Amino acid sequence: MAEPHGSHGHGFTCQEVVAIASEYLEGAMAPEQMTAFEVHLNFCDGCLRFIDQMRETTALAHSLSDDEIPAELKSELLAVFRDLRRE
Repeated sequence: MAEPHGSHGHGFTCQEVVAIASEYLEGAMAPEQMTAFEVHLNFCDGCLRFIDQMRETTALAHSLSDDEIPAELKSELLAVFRDLRRE
């Protein structure tokens, strides 16, 4: 049987890794799901780079204070996040 594209034979596909990256980074996965996720990362340089970029982006975003974000940009970002929650 053929493996799903990007699964590398380890459970998750690359597309699934991207879709649930936030859960992983927030530590909101069940232990067995986290193990399967990390196995995928061990075999997939592209997904590992994506997760590293997400970590860096999150760290940089947390380092900003509300005063450093222009009001217009803050409004645009909030609108994007609201739209993401509706999907």
